[in-house]
Amino acid sequence: MKSAEIRQAFLDFFKQRDHTIVPSMSLVPGGDQTLLFTNSGMVQFKDVFLGTGKRPYTRVADAQKCMRVAGKHNDLDDVGRDDTHHTFFEMLGNWSFGDYYKHEAISWAWELLTEVWGLPKDRLWATCFEDERGEIPRDDEAAEIWLRQPGFDPDHLLFFGREENFWEMAETGPCGPDSEIHLDRGEEFCDRKDQPGHVCRVNGDCQRFLELWNLVFIQYSRTSPTELHPLPAKHVDTGMGFERIVSVLQNTPSNYRTDLFMPIMDTIMALAGHDEAARDEHFTPYRVIADHGRAASFLIADGVVPGNIGRNYVCRMIIRRASRFGAMIGLDEPFLAQVAETVIEHYGDFYTELRKNRSAILQTISDEERRFHRTIDTGLAHLDEMIASTRVDGQNRIAGEKAFELYATYGLPLEITRDVLREHGMEVDEPGFHEAMEKHRIASGAGEAMGELATEDALAYRALLERLTTKGLLPETGVLYDPYGSMAADGEVLALLKDGQEVESASPGEKVELVLPATPFYVEAGGQVSDTGVVSGRNESPWEVRIETVRKPVEGLILHVGEVVEGNPRIGDPARAALDTERRLDIMRNHTATHLLHAALREVLGHHVRQAGSLVAPDRLRFDFTHPEAVTREQLDRIEAWVNHAILANYPLRIEHEPREQAVAEGAMALFGETYGDVVRTVRIGDERTLSFELCGGTHVPETGIIGPFVIVSESSVASGIRRIEALTGRGAMRLIHDRLAVLDKAADLLGAPPEEVAVRLQAILEERLRLEKQLQAATKQAAVAAFERLEPVEIEDIAVLFGHIDGANPEILRELADRFRSGHRKRAVALTTSVDGRPIVVTALSEDLPARGLHAGELARAMAEIMGGGGGGKPTLAQAGGKDPGRLEDALAIVPEWFRSRLQAKGS
Repeated sequence: MKSAEIRQAFLDFFKQRDHTIVPSMSLVPGGDQTLLFTNSGMVQFKDVFLGTGKRPYTRVADAQKCMRVAGKHNDLDDVGRDDTHHTFFEMLGNWSFGDYYKHEAISWAWELLTEVWGLPKDRLWATCFEDERGEIPRDDEAAEIWLRQPGFDPDHLLFFGREENFWEMAETGPCGPDSEIHLDRGEEFCDRKDQPGHVCRVNGDCQRFLELWNLVFIQYSRTSPTELHPLPAKHVDTGMGFERIVSVLQNTPSNYRTDLFMPIMDTIMALAGHDEAARDEHFTPYRVIADHGRAASFLIADGVVPGNIGRNYVCRMIIRRASRFGAMIGLDEPFLAQVAETVIEHYGDFYTELRKNRSAILQTISDEERRFHRTIDTGLAHLDEMIASTRVDGQNRIAGEKAFELYATYGLPLEITRDVLREHGMEVDEPGFHEAMEKHRIASGAGEAMGELATEDALAYRALLERLTTKGLLPETGVLYDPYGSMAADGEVLALLKDGQEVESASPGEKVELVLPATPFYVEAGGQVSDTGVVSGRNESPWEVRIETVRKPVEGLILHVGEVVEGNPRIGDPARAALDTERRLDIMRNHTATHLLHAALREVLGHHVRQAGSLVAPDRLRFDFTHPEAVTREQLDRIEAWVNHAILANYPLRIEHEPREQAVAEGAMALFGETYGDVVRTVRIGDERTLSFELCGGTHVPETGIIGPFVIVSESSVASGIRRIEALTGRGAMRLIHDRLAVLDKAADLLGAPPEEVAVRLQAILEERLRLEKQLQAATKQAAVAAFERLEPVEIEDIAVLFGHIDGANPEILRELADRFRSGHRKRAVALTTSVDGRPIVVTALSEDLPARGLHAGELARAMAEIMGGGGGGKPTLAQAGGKDPGRLEDALAIVPEWFRSRLQAKGS
């Protein structure tokens, strides 16, 4: 049977038994944030098992696309190294939601395998559940059903424990026993014949016995590690690896030698100019290319494009890894699109999304492979240098940070670095790589303003821009970008994208990117954040998209990124883009105030001050600048006053476009992180005297008076020689001022003084408190000394041991008293206790000669503290420890004499 016939036979078999046949869900599990990809057949029915969803049917079967490249289920590392592992694979399954149960599931499985597909009954084995802990009942029901199957060998029924035959979705929730079906493929399939003592067996460690099908019987709900409760409705969840059953029915020793892969292998052979012998000699590269080419085709068909994060990273990685293995067999030019053509041709009749997205698959793979080819040689050369230097150092492990540098700089994924190192008998610090990657993601803002798509995806957006301009929908300059005039713009929806792919329409709740002919929205740049707002339909069927950010992936193309909150936006709809004007005005206030702050810093601190980074947001501004030391309170007051004076003067802003060289010659300052063209936008603040003159593409208020109050909230160090000021303006500053005045009024009421006298009154109170604390300390110390002097030392052997409780003392006083007793003397020891805030404290001390006699102050302190439920220790001559139970202070002191006697007798001194 051909693979397509096998798949269809499975679906037809269950359709005849009243199962609804449903299409495979996407590789991207919608609405499930716990999974990177769909990794098993039950994922699309997960909500049913959890009780959060329902279906209009109770019997269902399908062929499900799956990916296992991350987390618990990650088969990537084995792909290419054996004949059974894949990144992408298909899972055949049938389910019952409270309908049929074990009898039907087992009987139908036996019938399909033996009667329809003709597998020999004497080679099939079944396993059932028997709890090795004896806590969960043995699944005798399933075992008895197996024994009733016609032709089933009773000796082929085995029982296994929790690891092999009990299924659980998570630590709590639905679970139950399962029954696995294994096939004895014959002694010739054993790959461990040469190992002494090896015995072929079910669930063993050789390839002779192959697990074909897992029948899960969901009959319990786990509420704790030890509690299971029967479910009111029992379910069946089965899964059969399609690649495995095809290899069995086509009688091949490898999944990769079935007709699922051989057409792909033939394409690779033709591209490489190989014959079958050469293919078999290089079978590892062939397996990787075939697997990854298939996986990439399906991923792109489901809307996953190459990128730097999450699913997009996986797509990029498998394309690049396949390309690198292609180079091993002489494929030095981009070739994977031709492999994808074969995948589309071979799988497209059943998975029609492949044919539907054929051009996108081929274009995306080709673009990504070309990008990789531009950097691969340089990246591998640097990796070779790392390998050499690591070996010189006598090591065999590359640091994760260095592996990330190879990816960030040369596009060399971790998996390729790992492959190369493995070929050299070396390894890479994978956790270190992922840590460095996460730090970079956070530092670069990826996942926030940039989103999951990174700059290398620009080719796809450039193609979109070219299509729009070719059709005359946009001028050659692209989208009209004017964030400086009106705060709204009208025009039709030119393009609508979802998950990086163009769509005709979108529905509420979907994240989309809209292209309009013009926009008033500011795109994040120069430290200023993007605008937010809404794009709304202007047709008979209203719709609205709440815009969360805007971005410019390529010059001339502005993407409005947001969520559909109402209606169904469509390409061609008339629309209005209107930004959040109140938020924009807050941003404008903060941006103009940033320019004034820069000028004030140079005025107060000196002209060495230069901008080193900034953030202009609606709720605050942040400004990093060069300065060798902390800014004093007096300097901050002067800076704040300077800015507020400029605001109150209501200076006008003059914004012009002029040649960059002319602007710089006139003294315009460039902002950190900005890129400037030949003609620049300059912002001058002042009238007869220019207070500030900078190159800036940001949005500003027309006069400084609109800024409102300016308040510095913090000054701190960012790095050596770099300081940071955070400040508020406008509404944020007014709220802060109001809140602080309210606190001042409250303090004045409590002190019984007018607000202007609060500081003087507080100063007097603090001085009085300090005076009283000193008096209290003196009195406490005096009382402690008196109590200490009343203690009488006890002579143990020839050592004077002083011990007792000093009430109200602190540890510092105890140490002083201990030193007073032992300093300048021989053969003296002291153990004192006190209680501070209800917690007992022990201080022990020995004269310098006693450690040589086997005594240790730290051991004594620890022994006493343990009596009180605590611990501690210290040096041989001075130690401190703490306890928890002050009620046992007397017990702790009582052990002191015996402790000394036992130590001295043990030492014989």
